[in-house]
Amino acid sequence: MDTARSIALFVAAAIAEIGGAWLVWQGVREHRGWLWIGLGVVALGIYGFVATLQPDANFGRILAAYGGVFVVGSLAWGMVADGFKPDRYDVTGALICLVGVAVIMYAPRGA
Repeated sequence: MDTARSIALFVAAAIAEIGGAWLVWQGVREHRGWLWIGLGVVALGIYGFVATLQPDANFGRILAAYGGVFVVGSLAWGMVADGFKPDRYDVTGALICLVGVAVIMYAPRGA
């Protein structure tokens, strides 16, 4: 159950962080204004909170693993929100990142 909860939290964190960064980007780069920027800042704060809910208590491990989730989530967000079309190297790199996440977070460790 901890693994399923952890994965769900990684997905929620990715949505909050990538969504927040995208909202700030839209507010600044696409001149959509302060409301978009403010919503982005709120979403980024939510990301910071969600990360603390991971079952593992090691900050470094959580953030390191989340880096791989962020890579995959960013490519997916770009596909949905901006029409980005990843090439085979993007996909290969994303899969490598997910393997890294699995090793960091879910490899068996001694008690």
